[in-house]
Amino acid sequence: MTQDSALLQAPEASLRDGSNSRKVFIKTYGCQMNVYDSTRMSDALARDGYEPTEDMEEADLVLLNTCHIREKAAEKVYSALGRLREMKKRKAADGREMMIGVTGCVAQAEGEEILRRAPAVDVVIGPQTYHRLPDALRRAKEGHRVVDTEYALEDKFEHLPIAEAPKIRARGVTSFLTVQEGCDKFCTFCVVPYTRGSEVSRPVSQIVEEAMKLVAAGVREITLLGQNVNAWHGAGPKGEEWSLGDLLYRLAEIPGLARLRYTTSHPRDMDDRLIEAHRDLRTLMPYLHLPVQAGSDRILKAMNRRHTAGEYLSLIERIRKARPDIALSGDFITGFPGETDREFEDTLKLVEEVRYAQAFSFKYSTRPGTPGAELKDQVPEDIKAERLERLQALLLKQTQEFNESCVGKEIDLLLEKPGRMPGQLIGRSPWLQSVNVDAKASQIGDIIKVRITGTGTNSLFAERAEAEV
Repeated sequence: MTQDSALLQAPEASLRDGSNSRKVFIKTYGCQMNVYDSTRMSDALARDGYEPTEDMEEADLVLLNTCHIREKAAEKVYSALGRLREMKKRKAADGREMMIGVTGCVAQAEGEEILRRAPAVDVVIGPQTYHRLPDALRRAKEGHRVVDTEYALEDKFEHLPIAEAPKIRARGVTSFLTVQEGCDKFCTFCVVPYTRGSEVSRPVSQIVEEAMKLVAAGVREITLLGQNVNAWHGAGPKGEEWSLGDLLYRLAEIPGLARLRYTTSHPRDMDDRLIEAHRDLRTLMPYLHLPVQAGSDRILKAMNRRHTAGEYLSLIERIRKARPDIALSGDFITGFPGETDREFEDTLKLVEEVRYAQAFSFKYSTRPGTPGAELKDQVPEDIKAERLERLQALLLKQTQEFNESCVGKEIDLLLEKPGRMPGQLIGRSPWLQSVNVDAKASQIGDIIKVRITGTGTNSLFAERAEAEV
């Protein structure tokens, strides 16, 4: 969950009701959970009269929803705040007010330091207190500079409104739904336990209610989100504890919900019930993002991953036995402190054995406050870079081979949005690949049978095969 989502799109901006409306621009960095959080913040602000805009210049409120995963994440935020400070000054000279807020994981990590280094900021809100954002903005309007990064005792999801059907429809036929937050694993390279807190799972009733509203508004595919989503253990209808596998079986019963996905998972939490769900539920797509990070047992122990390479490979074998057509994705870190050439070769060997359809890979970079930052024997940058280049070349080769293996196959394709060419739509394959096909805009949301005809740099091409599903 590390790709950038540059801007929370705002197709519902057409709902503006006149000159008294206020506009909010939300810049979203990082993972899918931040995209989901930005959407929910936008919905909460709508109650106070804020309407989304894609034009920062017309915004009365600019929010930076930040991520702390990438290297030097905080400094990039301060750089953006410097540019916003100048915009705020310019607007003030023209008699126009603009408020600035920082939310997300950098907000949680930096807190008061943001107000000290960036005097133009009005509000700093952590990930657990988004439901208090409207109140924080009211206090800021009264002249206070607000920092709210305390972990909320109340359930923020109970207080965050779900958008009305027209807004949901405008956002598309696929949707994220956060079911779990935080992490208790404490991998030595990771800041999540410190910025998102300990694991918290939403109850079944809350999740099902939100999913049903999404589907009723036209959503065909839902991706369940969590920092460690397969650690989800929520309260069932009678107060009993459910696992993620149990939840997937329940969500698959919702009429009109065509597809389910989930991300991101930890190998230690991949239990039998979840593997059975992959075997039994055709609604659950045959795609699994299951990070391993490294192929050396010594490095995995230093990372506090709590599994060995052999245990991971055994788990992959069980999953593939249950769902032979499953496509696997993973995360990898090169150059963790103390990693030797031989241990890096262990990672390459594991990749060769698993054969990934997709993967994300990064050089190790220290995160202040994590145990990894204190480890000795940091690997030189040039060695980390060289190892990353070799790893990415192998992963790219495997992705290309997987895509090429799809040519000639007939698959079910969910049509999601217009393509670049007239008369073309883009959809997602069951394995999360982007697929281009000639189709009418009125078919967005349909699932059609197509035949894969070719591969591109980042997508596949297809032609219609049979009648719609």
